[in-house]
Amino acid sequence: MAHSHHHHEPNKKNLLISVLLNASITLAEFVGGILSNSLALLSDAVHNLSDTMAIVISYLAILIGKKDSTSKNTFGFKRIEILAALFNAVVLIVISIYLFYEAYKRFVNPEPIQGKLMFIVASIGLAGNLISVLLLHKDSGHNLNIKAAYLHLIGDTLSSVGVIIGSILIYFWNIYWIDPLLTILIGVVIIKATWGILKETIEILMQASPAELNLKEIKIELEKHPEILDIHHVHAWRLSDSIIHFQCHADVNKNLPIKEIDKIRIDLENILHNQFKIDHITIQMELDTCSEKSTINKGN
Repeated sequence: MAHSHHHHEPNKKNLLISVLLNASITLAEFVGGILSNSLALLSDAVHNLSDTMAIVISYLAILIGKKDSTSKNTFGFKRIEILAALFNAVVLIVISIYLFYEAYKRFVNPEPIQGKLMFIVASIGLAGNLISVLLLHKDSGHNLNIKAAYLHLIGDTLSSVGVIIGSILIYFWNIYWIDPLLTILIGVVIIKATWGILKETIEILMQASPAELNLKEIKIELEKHPEILDIHHVHAWRLSDSIIHFQCHADVNKNLPIKEIDKIRIDLENILHNQFKIDHITIQMELDTCSEKSTINKGN
């Protein structure tokens, strides 16, 4: 019953244009950073590279995630996206820490920088980022990877503005320490944006209950059903950032024919679907067969 997720198919063409734009900005900023001797431009290039990666991952995840389930991968391949987002987040944090170290060296030994070249390259970066932000704006609300890419891009747009201002200060007043300062600020932006994604991907991989679901409340709602005695062994987890799975045991209060039991089960599924927006539901119907009836099964 996963029909509710198909209309959020991200726009592939926009994604591809963003990838190409970002890849070219990254290249321009790396070359520009080396030629102008600006660490801030290099860190901005890394920032852009991270976006390019995030968008490439989103794109691959859309393609791989669409693959049908197999007898070995019965849940399909949606988790690829979560693994990819995790990998991306870790790489970014590592690169940012390295840039902090480089910036520290520059504070100790400031080096001359060509402000004019820095200004030109950063302006190109800003223009490219703004176009990408507009392209991805619509899909960013529906998909964790695209949201990641989108947040990076907004951060990039801001850091490009910072680098432009820095280049003006360097060009007119030779304030070289502004360059490592910008590098550190950009690094902080990268880590801040990435930290939330890192946390969320780990929660999904650890099968944590989605934050928006209150399992106690679900138990209370389901137990309001006149035929239900007790709901226990409740599990809820996310397969990807949008697909929620739920399972529980449901104890009925008397011995009923299987047709009646099915009716009750469908009632419970409708409550879960309509009130709690859960699509993938497994309910084990029973008549006093579990010796241990805690809501959360402490054992296995």
